[in-house]
Amino acid sequence: MRGTRLMRLRTLPLLGLLAALLLPLAPFAAPSAAAAPAAAAPVRIMPLGDSITGSPGCWRAVLWNRLRDAGHTGIDFVGTLPEQGCGVEHDGDNEGHGGELVTAVADRNLLPARLAATRPDIVVMHFGTNDVWSGLSPDRILAAYDRLVAQMRESNPDMRVLVARLIPMNPASCAACAQRVVDFNARVPGWAAAASTSRSPVTVVDQWTGFETATDTYDGVHPNAAGDEKIAARWFPALAALLEDGVPGGPGDPGDPGDDPACTASFRAVSAWRGGYQAEVTVTNTSTAFLSGWTVTVVPADGARLTQVWNGTLRAAADGTATVTDAGWNGTLAPGASAAFGLIATTGATSAAPAATVDRAVTTAT
Repeated sequence: MRGTRLMRLRTLPLLGLLAALLLPLAPFAAPSAAAAPAAAAPVRIMPLGDSITGSPGCWRAVLWNRLRDAGHTGIDFVGTLPEQGCGVEHDGDNEGHGGELVTAVADRNLLPARLAATRPDIVVMHFGTNDVWSGLSPDRILAAYDRLVAQMRESNPDMRVLVARLIPMNPASCAACAQRVVDFNARVPGWAAAASTSRSPVTVVDQWTGFETATDTYDGVHPNAAGDEKIAARWFPALAALLEDGVPGGPGDPGDPGDDPACTASFRAVSAWRGGYQAEVTVTNTSTAFLSGWTVTVVPADGARLTQVWNGTLRAAADGTATVTDAGWNGTLAPGASAAFGLIATTGATSAAPAATVDRAVTTAT
């Protein structure tokens, strides 16, 4: 017993001595690696909508690959629904629920749980087609938009929202749907301007202009392959601009003082007759900022005078110089996006071919 006790008494000091001797040597024996900088988290993008977005919503596959090809590799499409086909490798997570109404999502409070599960930084929203088909008023649909955006900001105060002017709709079973989409889309830019904040901007992406139900859908509602390409092409510049500027916040965000918004404007004669002609002017956002309005100065050649304008607001001076501003619904332009307005001009009997000088558009960044 005594021997055992003696051994314990002697062993404990020896272990303590060894520990004391080894501690100063530990950094040299096992140097710790310098902490590597944490990899930047991917930007989480939620495609939100109905069957146009998710069943199978192959424009998402086109958009994903176009973004990746452009060097935007730090992205993650998110949603509680999985990839649903398309035969193209892409990140298929999405929030496009076939048959869903945006008003029902708002009324039933469905979005908060979906946001909590996916935590997006950007929402890409084409939502409301089923509501329009059901004959719901623009006021009611936009009230649902308000509620969804409020819920997005509760989830992420720096949420970026890209909202579509809906693609055209002309199903055989709904003769009134085509005009209903036009009526609803006319309200979207005004709603977005009121809903947008500097911290959480809401940007309109025009999916309606240039989209044809006869050639770009297979049933008057849902996009075919050509329609998928068009939809992706419209989302791409707006989304790429957000990714390039950084999410959230930071220098270079849309609307920062350093932005230099610019547009180009081009004139094209459509038809001519003795004493007048019809023409079209296309305004294109050539900057990297989102633009909330445009103004074009048109000076017709040979003393012609503009007498009528559509898709714009005309102010004519006595010398024939005309100033045309956007019509509201077509004023918001994403980087690379275009809008067009038509015009009628009167000419003298001996006027040459239709021509006009169009000045660089004056624009406002958002």
